[in-house]
Amino acid sequence: MAEGFAHLLLSGMLMCGLLLQTVSQRGANVDKSSKKPNFIVILADDIGWGDLDANQPQEKTNNTPYLNLMAEQGLRLTDFHSPASTCSPSRAAILTGRYGLRNGVTHNFAVGSVAGLPLSEVTLPQLLQRAGYYTAMIGKWHLGHNGPFSPTHRGFDYYLGIPYSNDMGCTDVPGYNLPQCPPCDSYGPQVIRLKRSVHGGCYSKVGLPLIENSTIVEQPLDLWTLTEQYKSAATRIIQHARERGQPYLLYMALAHMHVPLAPPLPPDASATTRRPEDKVYAASLREMDSLVGAVKSASDDNTLIWFTGDNGPWEKKCQYAGSVGPFMGKWQSSRGGGSAKQTTWEGGHRVPTVAYWPGRIRANTTSSALLSGAAGTFGDLQTVRTGKHKAFYITGAAEACGGTTGSPMLHDPPLIFDLQRDEAEETPLEVETPEYQAVAERIARRREALLWDIATDRSVSTADYSTDESAAPCCDPGRPVCRCRTLG
Repeated sequence: MAEGFAHLLLSGMLMCGLLLQTVSQRGANVDKSSKKPNFIVILADDIGWGDLDANQPQEKTNNTPYLNLMAEQGLRLTDFHSPASTCSPSRAAILTGRYGLRNGVTHNFAVGSVAGLPLSEVTLPQLLQRAGYYTAMIGKWHLGHNGPFSPTHRGFDYYLGIPYSNDMGCTDVPGYNLPQCPPCDSYGPQVIRLKRSVHGGCYSKVGLPLIENSTIVEQPLDLWTLTEQYKSAATRIIQHARERGQPYLLYMALAHMHVPLAPPLPPDASATTRRPEDKVYAASLREMDSLVGAVKSASDDNTLIWFTGDNGPWEKKCQYAGSVGPFMGKWQSSRGGGSAKQTTWEGGHRVPTVAYWPGRIRANTTSSALLSGAAGTFGDLQTVRTGKHKAFYITGAAEACGGTTGSPMLHDPPLIFDLQRDEAEETPLEVETPEYQAVAERIARRREALLWDIATDRSVSTADYSTDESAAPCCDPGRPVCRCRTLG
């Protein structure tokens, strides 16, 4: 898939270049002011294309009213793709403008990772810092939490958030999740282990930490207060930059949607007011949407707000997973396994995306332009997209709800789908048809060019994925689950 958009990120032109070019083509009135714009990038974790109400208005779910309004007042991109279909690779590509094949980040970092995003890589916040911007990050980092790999060493002046996913550590009051992992208190004074527990899918017994800059301020953190803490920090950052008259970048990476930030009802709630299990994910969407609304309200007209997702929904989470909309990957799902997160089926990387910038982006506009793209497991080039056609050289599935998976398969000749006619990727073109032959030739040239470009790229980095128990964030190694609390 096209890598041009990612390079715009690296050069600091994610907002200024691509969007100004897009809106100018649509006739929007572009202010020629020399005042530097502010940038707010909101990255939702494991959100599905169909989770944005504006993408599926016929569903009438009303779970994202603030994002719906932002789409009405700005630009909705319907064919935007995350750079990868898993967490760390997607984030690394977004912040560097280079896919995992180049920046070295091809799979996720762990609780005990000693390193992270290679130090040879230059990040967007580093570039903006040099241009006089105040740079701040809130939320999930997942690109290395030790020493020089932490956010405040990679271009951010301020950081508040979780060093990795919010299901990668225990909490006293676990969020909704599958499997239902035990709370920190249930572990007792046991030896800390970084391996997955016997609960299958539950991570370490190290408490989930909340970090401010380089200090653990709460461990384990309280998931139910996290949204309000993020809202408060975001508005404070915006006000601080405004008072100083300094342009800013605010990068908000909201952690897993399947471990919601919205608290459950109390045990004594009546049956009529208790939220059913199948409404939990909707409540999480509304909580996330309210955060978007608060940030938008705090910003001014000289601010571009870009909302998108890091990858598609995680099907193994069943009722706690989001909606891929029409992008169901039926060819794969009919053969077993899931076709969203961790795969290169459309549901794995086509994500809801909205851009808002008053006076710069014309209101209530939609673009079907293909932007960004995705590589496969550990950086393999599994698919190539050109226009409406998408070729699979490797297919495979992630774990689906119920535990089934699909076997990886090599395809020579490749499977080719026409996404304009077949959004669900159910029926590939017949190999013998003239259409297939013409498309296959064009895609083969594109694939060879990509592979040659990567093979001859002398700037390719290599990430260190080694782990050590001592690398886990721990405010007090002498206490079970590293317990501490310094928040007022």
